Amino acid sequence: MLVSARSFDEYRAMFALTDDDLGLRVLDCPGGAASFVAEAGARGTDAVAVDPQYGEGRDLLGTLALREIEHKHADVADNAERFVWDWFGGPERYTRLRAASARAFAADLAARPDRYVAGSLPHLPFEDRSFDLVLSSHLLFSYGAQLSEEFHLSALIDLARVARREVRLFPVVLHTSDRRYAALDRLRAELAALGVPSRLDRVDYAFQPGGDEALVLDVRARGPLPTARPGSGAHYPVRWRHLGVPSA
Repeated sequence: MLVSARSFDEYRAMFALTDDDLGLRVLDCPGGAASFVAEAGARGTDAVAVDPQYGEGRDLLGTLALREIEHKHADVADNAERFVWDWFGGPERYTRLRAASARAFAADLAARPDRYVAGSLPHLPFEDRSFDLVLSSHLLFSYGAQLSEEFHLSALIDLARVARREVRLFPVVLHTSDRRYAALDRLRAELAALGVPSRLDRVDYAFQPGGDEALVLDVRARGPLPTARPGSGAHYPVRWRHLGVPSA
């Protein structure tokens, strides 16, 4: 999996976040090197990020993310026709915003380390209903070719478990093909059977063609949820392209 440094403004657009949403207790899962928690916290939002990369060696994450952004810039610029630029405007602004986000993340990680919790799906280290709103971007569905449908279901259930109001996931397309995740309707039906209805919302953000929808899970009326079954977990190592090797 790739670690990205998305900004607060990207999060607002991807998840259609309102001022009221930002008054809630929010979880970012997985947080990667995004600056959402840093920038939202500066605005008074009670926000926490969780990611398996927040364990040992996490102090290097901001630096690694900056190098990754530098490495990726040439690829994005050389293949600009593959992406949607309505939101970013072009490769130069894309790279500038991502680099600023990585620096803000690194500074906040050093200043408020308790806001960055080591953990991974489908077994998050939080009690039931710990957060009003849970945000999850660019893991589920994006890596549908690498992560099994069973993992997706277990992960969605655990995200629903730690939420009190909603879970919002973006995008619902694979990062390699720009196609909607094939088992999405089946997963939504299984969640509905567990008392977790869902909907697809169009948002004012896209970077992949066709990637402008967020899946919203309504957990306000849900009952008890099943725990993840043994073997439903997944090991998803980070791939640092600028290093050319995966990191465990």
